[in-house]
Amino acid sequence: MPKSRRAQRVALTKTAKKTRDHKTNYIEMVREAIDANDRLYLFSYENMRSNHFKDVRLHFRGSSSDKNSMSDENDSSSGTDGRIFLGKNKLLQIALGRGPEDEYSDNLHKLSKILSGSVGVLCTNQSASDVEEYFAKLAVEDFARAGAIAPRSVSLTKEQVETHPVSMVEQFRKLGLPVEVKNGRVSFIGGREEWEVCKEGKELSVEQCKILVHFGVKLATFKIDLVCRWEREEGSVEEF
Repeated sequence: MPKSRRAQRVALTKTAKKTRDHKTNYIEMVREAIDANDRLYLFSYENMRSNHFKDVRLHFRGSSSDKNSMSDENDSSSGTDGRIFLGKNKLLQIALGRGPEDEYSDNLHKLSKILSGSVGVLCTNQSASDVEEYFAKLAVEDFARAGAIAPRSVSLTKEQVETHPVSMVEQFRKLGLPVEVKNGRVSFIGGREEWEVCKEGKELSVEQCKILVHFGVKLATFKIDLVCRWEREEGSVEEF
């Protein structure tokens, strides 16, 4: 009788784990960036998109060699180039110091206390005015993802659906659009003039997001907000 695969044990010895050396190296990398730059910013972000965030890295680093713009691992910049650290909050807290007794430099523990959630750290030599102006202007529209809350209601008109080929009818129906072919054109069933895709304040489904993409409606905005700034020379911290 053949053995059931369900009864077999799966060895997890090949699963990659972050070693102590790896964590120590990361902490040292953060501290080297602190020493090499004049100021440090703590920032929060909304609607993270790797393609847009890569542009932010390029702006502060000046060159790119990493394959994954969301990772700090392959960020090979050094010297006067800026550095961005993202996604390892606990290690960042250790690097900065969690209290006055173990902080890496004066008052860095104040940033560590608020370093949680969707946040990151920017170390840079660019002037404070240039950095703050850059982020104040940074806002990139993009397509919303499932689970996001609709910032506004969106309705499609019969003119919008008529521009699509009749071959799309079946696909639209699977997404929940009440359409049919009428006089060789895609139309709403029953001759209705418009159909509401989503309501303001309601969570977006996968189907709704796909409909919005089909019709080019962007409801998300990639944005980074500065939380506070630390100056290395004075050890001062300013919250925004």
